[in-house]
Amino acid sequence: MAGAGSAAVSGAGTPVAGPTGRDLFAEGLLEFLRPAVQQLDSHVHAVRESQVELREQIDNLAELCRINEDQKVALDLDPYVKKLLNARRRVVLVNNILQNAQERLRRLNHSVAKETARRRAMLDSGVYPPGSPSK
Repeated sequence: MAGAGSAAVSGAGTPVAGPTGRDLFAEGLLEFLRPAVQQLDSHVHAVRESQVELREQIDNLAELCRINEDQKVALDLDPYVKKLLNARRRVVLVNNILQNAQERLRRLNHSVAKETARRRAMLDSGVYPPGSPSK
């Protein structure tokens, strides 16, 4: 009979190699890393697809540039850019004004709430400040 520590033996009497500790470690490490590798692989495929799409868009843009050059239509965009910048400046200015007004309203609301709470507390306690009308 074979002992617990002896290797398995085939019918021909030659030892049969079972999984070694190294093989088990490698298999476990592979299983541990498999999800990360699959995710990385899917990201690589997605990047490749986006690169193909980008290349197509670049080709389309190059074609549009060629057509634009062929037409020799000179578009002066400076006035439109200036109008947009002016509009942006005004929007930012109005935004700042609205933010300041909103902050003032928030502080006023806080003050009113504080004063209301103070007066309610005085009414509940029955203490009236001097000069105020009593019941």
